[in-house]
Amino acid sequence: MAALAHLSRTGKREQNKAQNRAEILTAARQVFTELGYGAASIRDIIRRTNLAAGTFYNYFPDKESIFRELVEESARQVRARLRAARDRATTLEEFVGGAYHAYFQFVADDRVTFELVRRNDAVMRAMTGEPTLLAGVTELHEDLEAAVARGDLPNIDVAYLAGAMAGVALEVAVRMVERNPPDVEGASRFATELFLGGIERLRRTAAEVTRSGRTRSNPKK
Repeated sequence: MAALAHLSRTGKREQNKAQNRAEILTAARQVFTELGYGAASIRDIIRRTNLAAGTFYNYFPDKESIFRELVEESARQVRARLRAARDRATTLEEFVGGAYHAYFQFVADDRVTFELVRRNDAVMRAMTGEPTLLAGVTELHEDLEAAVARGDLPNIDVAYLAGAMAGVALEVAVRMVERNPPDVEGASRFATELFLGGIERLRRTAAEVTRSGRTRSNPKK
């Protein structure tokens, strides 16, 4: 009986800890979204909860730690969706379009997180060294390199392409959520067509450069 009682108390403590942590994260997400990282304070976050100040510090030592937790939590979710969409693709159109649709759907479903990221993008750049974190630039770069190696993409500047695709994702998403309801299908279609057209142009240019090089190396006599 004593052992069961101990397990029950332990389980209740863990449940309370999980609830407290979730309450703090929810409050912090709201505060950072409304005020921005620079203007927000720990006191602002605590005021949005039913917890004492001392309880907050049992979970997070400072404002930066809770902000990082929020960003990393959201980034894990959206990056997993984007990579899964690209992994499922069997054509270039699915590779580009599937990921864009997954991203824009995430933004439409979780507006608070998107506003958090958009409003605090400069802070995240300084903390992580990576722009537009929710676009998953690192994974996108890796997947584009793999696509080039397979021959699915022409031999183009992958760093430029990854940056361009991530930047378009963020900026189009900003315009998309201004519409009521958010135009996920239209945003996905626009971004997909934009890059499919651009990639095809880059493919032709690369082919022309290759042919030109061969002509110069083998001039007609």
